[in-house]
Amino acid sequence: MRIENSFIPVRGVGEKTERKLWQAGVTHWDEFEGSVVGETTADRIRSFIDTARDRLAANDARYFDQEFPSSERWRLYENFRENACFFDIETTGLDERRDEVTTVSLHQAGDTTTLIRGDDLTAENLRAAFADADLLVTFNGARFDVPFLEHSFDVSLDHPHLDLMYPCKQLGLSGGLKQIEQDVGIERDRPDISGRDAVRLWREHERGEDGSLETLVSYNREDTVNLKTLSETVVDRLHADVFEPAVNPSP
Repeated sequence: MRIENSFIPVRGVGEKTERKLWQAGVTHWDEFEGSVVGETTADRIRSFIDTARDRLAANDARYFDQEFPSSERWRLYENFRENACFFDIETTGLDERRDEVTTVSLHQAGDTTTLIRGDDLTAENLRAAFADADLLVTFNGARFDVPFLEHSFDVSLDHPHLDLMYPCKQLGLSGGLKQIEQDVGIERDRPDISGRDAVRLWREHERGEDGSLETLVSYNREDTVNLKTLSETVVDRLHADVFEPAVNPSP
């Protein structure tokens, strides 16, 4: 589902009205004529479409991030997926005021990069890594990864953000990232590694144990790459749940 299929950002258009438009065959901005809704709502929709076309042509993800209800931001993914940045961090604990970020892996445009504490994990490198991203994609990143990085490195990550934990909940998928991956059929090369193991591996690395850092980095990178697969699975399922029944109702 794409942004151009959406009317829900318009004031006065909720799920019911949007579904009514779709069921009437108005499934894209190009198809809107105004006869399905009242005159005031129709004027608001036309105004939104005029502005939104310009903002989409300008690749302005921030505009749509602000205009869409938080529960519907998953609809941004199809339009901005090519320049989305999937990322995940590992830390020595859960408290950003006391604990430290050990690795940050980022997957964008098919490439995966890992920044490592004590090597290249710096504020400057983080700013550079996120600079060109249209959309950030995380799992529980709004509550954990983003505030942890902002506090630890004095960076601002105010990009449009798709936190997959919330659309997963809309689909009835609960638990942590690894549990949800299992539930949707995403396989891991290292199913025995957990967040607690990540802390242990970093401590082992600090003590000079061979292979610990390599294992930690591999685990962190797999988390990050799998976010892309999970994003596409979740967005496809929400499309099937939200859009398809209105456009192609069962007989």
